[in-house]
Amino acid sequence: MAAAAGGSRGARRSVLPRGNGDRTVFLFDRRQEQADPDEKVLSYGKDNYRSFRSAVCQAFGIATDENFVITTTNRKEIREDNFSELVQDGVTLYLLQSVDQMLLLATKERIDFLPHYDTLVKSGMYEYYASEGQNPLPFALAELIDNSLSATSRNTGIRSIQIKLLFDDSQGKPAVAVIDNGRGMTSKQLNNWAVYRLSKFTRQGDFESDHSGYVRPLPVPRSLNSDISYFGVGGKQAVFFVGQSARMISKPADSQDVHELVLSKEDFEKKEKNKESIYSGYIRNRKPSDSTHITSDDERFLHNLILEERNKESFTSVVITGVQPDHMQYLKNYFHLWTRQLAHIYHYYIHGPKGNETNAVAKDVSPFTNIDIQISMFEKGKVPKIVNLREIKDDMQTLYINTAADSFEFKAHVEGEGIVEGIIRYHPFLYDKETYPDDPCFPSKLNDDDDDDCFIVEKGARGKRPIFECFWNGRLIPYTTVDDFDWCAPPKKRGLAPIECYNRISGALFTNDKFQVSTNKLTFMDLELKLKDKNTLFTRIFNGQEQRMKIDREFALWLKDCHEKYDKQIKFTVFKGITTRADLPSKRMQSPWATYAAIEWDGKTYKTGQLVKTVKTLPIFYGSIEKFFLYGDHDGDIFATGGEVQIALEPQALYAETKTIPISKLDRTVSDKAVKKYIEDEMARLPDKLSVTWPEGDELLPNETRFAGTPIGALRIEILNKKGEAMQKLPGTSHGGSKKLLVELKIILHSPTGNKEIISHISQHGGKWPYWFKKMENLQKLGNYTLKLQVVLNESNADTYAGRPLPSKIFKFTIIEGKPEKFSVGLLELPFRVGVPFNIPLELQDEFGHATQLTTGMKPILEASGLTLKYGEVTAGTKCVIKGVTARGCINSCQGKNFNLKVTLPGLKEDTQIFKIRLQPGPPRQLKVKPDSEVLRIENGTAFPFQVEVLDESGNITAQPKLIVHCKFLGASNLPVYSVDCSNAGTNILTGPVIHVQNIKKDQILKARIEILNCKDVPAVEKIIKLLPSSHVARLQVLSMDGQKAIQIKHQDEINWLAGDVMHNLIFQMYDEGEREIHITPALAEKIKVNWTPKINREHLIQGLLPDVKVPTSVKDLRYCLITYLDDHVSLESAFTVRPLPDEPKHIKCKLKGPNTLQIGEELQSEIDVMITDQYGNQVQTVTSACVNSLGVSGPGLDKSNLKITWQESTLTMRVKGIRFKPCLLGSKELCFAWREFSDFLRVNLTAGSPAKLQFVDWPELEKPVSVINGRELQKPLIVQLCDQWGNPSPEPNVKISLTKSNNLKIVPSNQQHKTDENGRANLGVISIHAPRGEHTLQLKASYNKTTLDCPIITFNVLPDPEKPVRLNVKYDKNASFPAGGTFPDFMVSVLSEDDNIIKNINPARISMKMWEAQRSGTGIPIDVTTFSCSKVKDDKEDGFFYFRDKVVPERVGTYSIQFTFAMDKTNMLNSDQIIVEVVPNDPVRLLPDSLPATPAVSNVRALTSRTLVKDLYLHVMDEYNNHTGIDLVGRVIAKIKSPNEDEDIEIPQFQGKVSTIEFPFDRGSAVINLVLAENSPGRDSTEYILVFEPDLPALKKPLEPYRLSFMFYNDFKKQQQMATLTKERDQLSQSIGVYRNWFDTTNQLVTEMKCQVKEAETRETHLKNELKKHQIELPQINTLQYVDSLIKQKMLDQERVMKQPRRTCTLPNYPKGNQDILGKIAHLAQIEDNEAAKVISWHLASDMDCVVTLTTEAARSIFDETQGRQQVLPLDSIYKKTLPDWNRPLPHLRNGKICFRPIGNPVFARDLLTFPDNVEHCQTVFGMLLGDTIIIDNLDAANHYRKEVVKITHCPTLLTREGDRIRSNGKFGGLQNKAPPMDKLRGMVFGAPMPKLYSTFAGQIDLLQQYRAAVVKLDKVNKDLDLQLQSLNTPEMQKKKQELAEQEKSLKLIEQKLGMTPSTESLLQPITLDMSDTPIPPKRMRRETANKLYSSEEWISSPTKKQQQLLQISPSELNGTPRKRKA
Repeated sequence: MAAAAGGSRGARRSVLPRGNGDRTVFLFDRRQEQADPDEKVLSYGKDNYRSFRSAVCQAFGIATDENFVITTTNRKEIREDNFSELVQDGVTLYLLQSVDQMLLLATKERIDFLPHYDTLVKSGMYEYYASEGQNPLPFALAELIDNSLSATSRNTGIRSIQIKLLFDDSQGKPAVAVIDNGRGMTSKQLNNWAVYRLSKFTRQGDFESDHSGYVRPLPVPRSLNSDISYFGVGGKQAVFFVGQSARMISKPADSQDVHELVLSKEDFEKKEKNKESIYSGYIRNRKPSDSTHITSDDERFLHNLILEERNKESFTSVVITGVQPDHMQYLKNYFHLWTRQLAHIYHYYIHGPKGNETNAVAKDVSPFTNIDIQISMFEKGKVPKIVNLREIKDDMQTLYINTAADSFEFKAHVEGEGIVEGIIRYHPFLYDKETYPDDPCFPSKLNDDDDDDCFIVEKGARGKRPIFECFWNGRLIPYTTVDDFDWCAPPKKRGLAPIECYNRISGALFTNDKFQVSTNKLTFMDLELKLKDKNTLFTRIFNGQEQRMKIDREFALWLKDCHEKYDKQIKFTVFKGITTRADLPSKRMQSPWATYAAIEWDGKTYKTGQLVKTVKTLPIFYGSIEKFFLYGDHDGDIFATGGEVQIALEPQALYAETKTIPISKLDRTVSDKAVKKYIEDEMARLPDKLSVTWPEGDELLPNETRFAGTPIGALRIEILNKKGEAMQKLPGTSHGGSKKLLVELKIILHSPTGNKEIISHISQHGGKWPYWFKKMENLQKLGNYTLKLQVVLNESNADTYAGRPLPSKIFKFTIIEGKPEKFSVGLLELPFRVGVPFNIPLELQDEFGHATQLTTGMKPILEASGLTLKYGEVTAGTKCVIKGVTARGCINSCQGKNFNLKVTLPGLKEDTQIFKIRLQPGPPRQLKVKPDSEVLRIENGTAFPFQVEVLDESGNITAQPKLIVHCKFLGASNLPVYSVDCSNAGTNILTGPVIHVQNIKKDQILKARIEILNCKDVPAVEKIIKLLPSSHVARLQVLSMDGQKAIQIKHQDEINWLAGDVMHNLIFQMYDEGEREIHITPALAEKIKVNWTPKINREHLIQGLLPDVKVPTSVKDLRYCLITYLDDHVSLESAFTVRPLPDEPKHIKCKLKGPNTLQIGEELQSEIDVMITDQYGNQVQTVTSACVNSLGVSGPGLDKSNLKITWQESTLTMRVKGIRFKPCLLGSKELCFAWREFSDFLRVNLTAGSPAKLQFVDWPELEKPVSVINGRELQKPLIVQLCDQWGNPSPEPNVKISLTKSNNLKIVPSNQQHKTDENGRANLGVISIHAPRGEHTLQLKASYNKTTLDCPIITFNVLPDPEKPVRLNVKYDKNASFPAGGTFPDFMVSVLSEDDNIIKNINPARISMKMWEAQRSGTGIPIDVTTFSCSKVKDDKEDGFFYFRDKVVPERVGTYSIQFTFAMDKTNMLNSDQIIVEVVPNDPVRLLPDSLPATPAVSNVRALTSRTLVKDLYLHVMDEYNNHTGIDLVGRVIAKIKSPNEDEDIEIPQFQGKVSTIEFPFDRGSAVINLVLAENSPGRDSTEYILVFEPDLPALKKPLEPYRLSFMFYNDFKKQQQMATLTKERDQLSQSIGVYRNWFDTTNQLVTEMKCQVKEAETRETHLKNELKKHQIELPQINTLQYVDSLIKQKMLDQERVMKQPRRTCTLPNYPKGNQDILGKIAHLAQIEDNEAAKVISWHLASDMDCVVTLTTEAARSIFDETQGRQQVLPLDSIYKKTLPDWNRPLPHLRNGKICFRPIGNPVFARDLLTFPDNVEHCQTVFGMLLGDTIIIDNLDAANHYRKEVVKITHCPTLLTREGDRIRSNGKFGGLQNKAPPMDKLRGMVFGAPMPKLYSTFAGQIDLLQQYRAAVVKLDKVNKDLDLQLQSLNTPEMQKKKQELAEQEKSLKLIEQKLGMTPSTESLLQPITLDMSDTPIPPKRMRRETANKLYSSEEWISSPTKKQQQLLQISPSELNGTPRKRKA
């Protein structure tokens, strides 16, 4: 072999020429990362592997013993057996350490892609072109999507196709990328893709392709087979149509490498220029996510795209760069349009065969929901646009489908195998519009060329569009459409449906691949030609079935039906009335015509006043709608197909007329804008604007400001129309041109009070100028002005014409003031004061008197006689002010003096103004005080006046506000301060309080300082004061005369005096400051007051005597005496206190220290003190202990034996002890105490003694046993009372009371400890008794102070409870057998009470049947229990029995436990005894092995093991549920081999011995099989065969299903070994996938049922909410539960309040219902609401009220015996019921439905007033017998009247009046026996009142609210459960499981392909279906547990080996069992 190697491409070019047998290969060494990155070129000539490997080792310097492999780029290892096949000339190879080694460095693979010869043969159809205005760019993108759909067609999961528009400049130049997750391409397949025109049909021989050995797909609906990548042309045409370069990146599923190929226009041109081979290049093979070869900044975006390759199993990316600029703009600007077109093209791939039915109520689950086509566009600085084609709702097919009202499906059979499915959809005219959707690429609103006078809707809906769009293999072929077929085209004659209906149909045709399309898939080649061939057969598809019938007749009938059912036309609205149209020539058609104000037509509303245009009229009219006419007598809104409209022609200024035309001649396409434009053009002939010029100057500019008096120049005016033409009169021939135009000028002043018209003139058209106004010079007023020029009509002066204003022009200007000419003095601020500056404002005016400004440089001059004037500055501006003017001079008056002030402004025309001012004195500056002498004399206690004057700076007396003069005296303390106000006159007298110095005995010198405090600049004045002592009263003295002696009473002295006595001879004296006594004069006496008497004798006071003082009578009261003297100078007082002393003894007084209560037999614990008092109650202090002997005590029942009286020295009282009483009547006792002749009384309270015994309250008959039903409560509570030994109730609290009883007696509540309350009572409560039948005693025990009390014993006679369930009785056929999957025998269950009777009236839902598989250890009930509800009762007579019929026996053989349960309440359950059943196998149905054997792979070689089919295979007979059965069967099993395809004639292998069948013995239900193939057995290599084991069992009537086992047959031992390994892997994967699928199916079923629960809960919640609304209960949207809870609580409180309201009750004790046959006493059986009726009926039945009613005589006899005959009883079975009254009989005065007379008094049957709480039927029997026809009536008079009238016609029953009278049926009344007593005299034997109706209302509302709350809670719970379940489906663990399942299914497919076996995916384990028919609640828990059992957490292990090992442990029944659904 001659070999040569080179290190690079350049080296390769230098290789020597080869011989004919030489081949060249390119080698990359990728064993290590440090290897040479370039390729080596090797040439060799020999055709064997060994020589080639040696040449490779030599070229790369590899030792011959070194391990390495040589592979193709597709990782196929080069070996001896495939060398010649794989190593071809020019191939690229790798040197690797192993086949699956990661590619450490990228490589380049040289490829050639010479165009195929088809390029020449089929070169006519390859270009994309625009058709019908459509841009072909979306169709080019569709070619790339076609390739992706084909590539993903085998995906089991999501088929993802992404189109990314990468237009972000920051990431490189624009690019388009199409990425899918399909199967990918190998490098060879990528090479094939590059070859132009290499279609899937021509990729044979040397071409490796994914389409090799192309097999046409099976037929599917709409041919949606994804087989749309066909010709090998479209992809390359598409990428070079979009851009100039394409980068293909692909990775196949089973490859480690990514293959990359770049084709570019630039590269082609470069090769052509260099004269290189154009159709050759390189494929780069690299590892995933390796982007190191991307170095150009223009392709930066590729780094992110390549990075996304990580973790992708397979994919293909087409990256197009060099995007055409116009394409890029189109993709950006019309994103919505072309994505919508793509959604249209692939509509049925995305949404399935039925399309996108958005309006469907229940959408079918489409198998195409896994196709996900997503388009995203990325632009710099913008949010990415992302759209999924599935989300587009406005593609044409979606619009067609969802606007269609009905569809017509058909099928066309073309010669050959061509099949076309078709559908026609009807789009009705709905009310106001066609519903046929518009196609933006094919607008339907086309102009109609027809000029007929009638309205033809020929192309109204569809327009000129064809009917049918055409789809090829489910994909739209956009440029081919079919207009129609003969049978669906509009007929030439009128058919069954109107002609317009044929234009309301759309359609689609779906062809298979037997029709040729162009290579770019834009057009069909021969579709329409074939379809319209005469041999084409059309059939209708109806309900999915193909029906051969006349297609044209069927279509016409269908179209007629659609028109009648769905079409609506014009809607006439706003009916105005019926009218007659006299304008019509035919009198027959003149009436009736209905008039309307509006119509709705074609999507528009036309109404009165709307502007419209006509079509097909001569001329064309423009106008506004006045009314609509519809012929016929209609009323209200109506739909019709036509009518007429009356319009007023516009513009009305030119055309004053109306026209009536058909509605069809209204132009529906014209816009309001066009009509208005026409009218405006017509109106342009009218005057439009004014042209104004100023020929003589003085032009007025807009918004100009002018001085007052400036003139406005003359005006020249022209009137112009819109065309700019001058005019002087109105246009229009209809007006004769008679209306001339005038121009009116107005000048308006805008003042604050309103607008004022200043000037107004009107100008006619003149000669020199058209319109002329003279100059205006009289504008002088300041303000804003408007000059308005207005065109008006000649005659009317109107400024509007035809509703439009005539032209006008407005100039706005402003007039301001001129220069100053004169002035005036403004308002001066008063007052003017000497020396105080003031301002003089000046107001300057122009010549018109307008205010203006002072010019600069002007100096004012001020003058006034007798004053000196000065000023500061002058302010200029609009307000001129002379500031700081001061005036000084002499003013004689404080009020001021008048002066004339002259102001001169030099330079003005009027320069002088004189005005008068009044000048007032200035501010204070000095103080003048009189008298003027410095020293003044004043007596102490007198005030002194000063004359003060305040002067200004000029010596004028001045005044101002707050001018206060103060005088402060110094020289002694507490001297007053004088002040006086001089604010008014400036002078005043200053004086104040007296000057008083205490205790002066001689003259004292003081100083007076006089000043104005708030005038600091006025100096103070000081004066000297000499103060002399006062001669006024200064001291007061009181004395008491005792005979001739006078005793002085000092101030605050205390004097003791006898209580109640009088003090006489009190005198007083007074002295002045010099201690000289003052003679009391009457004037002085008037000033003396005392506080102990209001009346004073003035004569006595003049004599110096005071009034007598009366001493208080109580020693505790002190008398305070006060004498006061008050005059203007002094206030004097003198006081003393008189204390009273006690008198002689006159009374005694008793006082009890402590409580006044004592117990009988006990001493009074409190002490009694006796005190001796005087006549006033004062205690006498002079008594001694000797007085004790004179005290005596007495009282009724008083025991004096322990009486003791002692003397208390400390309190001078006598103390009495030992008071007690003998046994007597309890209560208040009076004690009498006597001393000498005096006495006093005291009351004490005598109470009961210490507790000695217990007594029951309100239980009088305790000597007899109390009857009580077991488990029931007593009729009333047990209350006990503590009593003393004499039987008096003892109110001793907290005495403990206990209950003792026998062990078999249980009381509830079980609290056996009680304490007495403050009254000595203890309420033991209403207790319930639980005990066996018979008498039981209850003993009470209590002790007090460790002494046991005498306690009673109560005896109970316990009766069994007839309503308490105690056990369940179950009856069934105990001899029945239980075959698996069969039916249980009927179970009859009844609930027994304590008296062994069956309890009836039980809700069947409370009884259930539970079944579980028996546990090996223990008898407890497991968690996974199957629950059944009872069946419906077949016979109503079976009351009390509950049947469980047709319940399914478990499918597994084993021991099962059955138990029946009765739910007594929410927590307590009553269970029956467990029933143990043995489930036995069912009838034999099939033959199955113990465990599923692996698929055998055998060969016909010599080795026995290779020929062994099965070894020790045990086959058993199984029943339908895979249980072992047939133990008693004997027979044989015949084994034979068959081909999978019976009709295929192939060789069949033979068993050892060259036989075709082998028999095996079958005994005891099984057979052992060993099978070996014959050596050199016939058979086809690599073929699947089936081993068939047929059982031959004579004992069975029905043959069993044979067992089949597939095996693979090979002729080659080596291949057989390989395939055996693959077969084993296949079996393991099949089992694993089956378990996975079972788990997922169970999960999906759980989610579905949870959604059903959510739906049911929502329905329940909505229903209850609506029910609550009917009860006026509105619920809020938020915090609903809190609101409902509060509402329930409130309603319960309201209900409880109603229940607690006082209500009449029957206090007669009821008889205990110890038997269910006892109804109770008559008084308790009924209730009556009316009080009067209840009283009189209760009295009427008084003798029967205590009677006990029973159902049977036996129960009555039992009561009779128990009560020794004391209780009256009434058994119902002894009543003769035929004589009972008819409960519905009318009153006697009603006969045969007529009223015989008018009754008074409101008569009513007494029985109708009764209500029965229970047992209505029995109670009607009782009271029908007792009351008969007794009638209740108001009063006796009414009753007598009623009886008198009734007896005239029939017998009169007993009458009862509501007032209590009775008239017997014999007519007798009166007497006590016929008069009911008052209610309280009935002793409680009265019928109770029923609960108020409000109670039942509240009860119903509470029940509804509780139900609603439960519904809301349940809804919340099931929603949360569903959310949790849905979240669990998206957990990483679940996603991992799904991925593992997909991987395993993919691996299984690959293995089966390698094995050549039929795919087994469809035959894998089916989902397990749970039997839920008898479960009242969806068995969510059961399903979860089942799933947990099948798939425990240990099974989900990532290691495939361990998982498969565990999954193989599942029993065969779980893998091969036949699932079933069956209702129990």
